[in-house]
Amino acid sequence: MNLFDLPSGSFSPAQLLGTAGLPAQTPAGLVGNTPTLWIGEPFTAAGRGFWAKLEGHNPGGIKDRTALYMVRAARERGELLPGGRIVESTSGTLGLGLALAGVTFGHPVSVVTDPGMEPLMAGLLAAYGAEIHVVDRPHASGAWQRARRERVAELLATHPDAWCPDQYHNPDNVAAYKPLAYELAAQLGRIDTLVVSVGTGGHSAGIASVLRGFFPALKVVGVDATGSTIFGQPAAPRLMRGLGSSIYPRNVGYAFFDEVHWVAAPEAVWAARTLARCRYATGGWSVGAIALVARWLAGTLPVEDRIVAVFPDGPQRYIGTVFDDTYCREHRLFGCRPADAPDEIDHPAERTVDRWTRCTTVLDPLTDVERGSAEVAG
Repeated sequence: MNLFDLPSGSFSPAQLLGTAGLPAQTPAGLVGNTPTLWIGEPFTAAGRGFWAKLEGHNPGGIKDRTALYMVRAARERGELLPGGRIVESTSGTLGLGLALAGVTFGHPVSVVTDPGMEPLMAGLLAAYGAEIHVVDRPHASGAWQRARRERVAELLATHPDAWCPDQYHNPDNVAAYKPLAYELAAQLGRIDTLVVSVGTGGHSAGIASVLRGFFPALKVVGVDATGSTIFGQPAAPRLMRGLGSSIYPRNVGYAFFDEVHWVAAPEAVWAARTLARCRYATGGWSVGAIALVARWLAGTLPVEDRIVAVFPDGPQRYIGTVFDDTYCREHRLFGCRPADAPDEIDHPAERTVDRWTRCTTVLDPLTDVERGSAEVAG
């Protein structure tokens, strides 16, 4: 039952249950059971399209799920003591989730970020009681992420009772997304292709591992940012936030991916803005990049292929960036309609990419020894 199917005349209030969510006694009860929307023409070609899982319908976005799960698990193991401080590095969305978890379980929260955090995001975090620390310069070898993580270590030393979720390497970050995968299977019945952005690696590995159990032939497509090191490209300055990395997160499940696409900031902006006008469902950098790739897949895969793209958040935090004309002009993000198809490379190290590019060879860029050294350095 939806808004247009309400019964006429007299009816029992029980008949309205299909249109209402269950009452929530804590903020955590607002997380999950997000809707799935068909994205078709005019964003896609006629008769083609894909399903979008709208994680922006959580209070703060997709990382509400992992923040609550990681905090609850740490409390159960005794790693996070009652009233202990939570300290983490974040570009924004996980910070909102940790603020939600802090309110739910009674923990103060400190987030470490950098000057690229949007003013709206900083304002929301402050409103929800989070303490914000901003590093003022990137690390010489690890960019902003390494500088933030070093500041986290300093705060942990200052607060002996503090705990860090370590979202980049915490396996709970992966396990947290099992319910999301169950929701997708229940909503769509069959899934042939999954399109996911990759940052910490949590939701891509968590969703793919469960769905592969239901659908062994599932095709998994990872979406990364140009300038990100995750899939073997060299590090470079990145304007986009929420996807990509300048370190090597242990949670990335390389074995799940059939292909990876790198998307540049202007291409993501075009897709996010076009999607907003076409379907009234959009988001920021990650959603734009994901939608661009899913749109192409919808036009190239067999018409019966059921594609689902996970949209991590909504457009609200990007009003001052992706959806701000002045910002986009200043950063030369306009006038770059993406090509109809991605460029192609045969190996991630073949060359440095600076536009939408696809590669069907997916490798962990580090050996076990190199990965251990990178984690110590990061």
